[in-house]
Amino acid sequence: MYIPPAFAVDDVERVAEFVDQVGAADIVTFDGEQPISSLVPVMWERSADGPGRLLAHVSIANDQWRTTRTDMRALAIVHGPQAYISPSWYPSKREHGRAVPTWNYASVHFTGRVAFHRETEWLRDVVTRLTDKHEAGRADRWHVTDAPTSYIDGQLRGIVGVELLIERVEAKAKLSQNRSEADQAGAIDGLRGESAPSSIEVAELMEHRARFS
Repeated sequence: MYIPPAFAVDDVERVAEFVDQVGAADIVTFDGEQPISSLVPVMWERSADGPGRLLAHVSIANDQWRTTRTDMRALAIVHGPQAYISPSWYPSKREHGRAVPTWNYASVHFTGRVAFHRETEWLRDVVTRLTDKHEAGRADRWHVTDAPTSYIDGQLRGIVGVELLIERVEAKAKLSQNRSEADQAGAIDGLRGESAPSSIEVAELMEHRARFS
């Protein structure tokens, strides 16, 4: 990923929090002729001695797990909110006019070797952990064990586990850090006046970055 220094995010805890909040990634592999991508819920299992691994699963009917070349690295892309930034929001535009539109966003790339799993207990563990993650805190939460065991076993036969052994983590938050504080504040105000939910989310990311930078 191209990451200018101003937009780099090196704080692992912040990156992990972001990935956890988004909760899904595009898993991109290569079948020998073309790239293939699937959007799947993911869980980042960090390691004390390295970046760890991403865990997920795909449908057994999804040919990506059958066609992926195992000698090639895979890429997982976690997308955050994104929004158009109008130069009309910058005070500096009114001063000298030297401003153009841009696009603000946040994204994390994981690169590493991918493996696929059909073992029932491996799948059960990942499905249970993903479920626990997303059901946590709900008043009437659902557990995997709420369903009949025979039913869950049948569902597990219909999926394939995905394990990305992470070799590199790249995180980028392009949030107008290269603009003056006044221009950043103007962009935040402008985004808050937009109707798209993603614009509000980008404004909140920009404010969060300003508070913790």
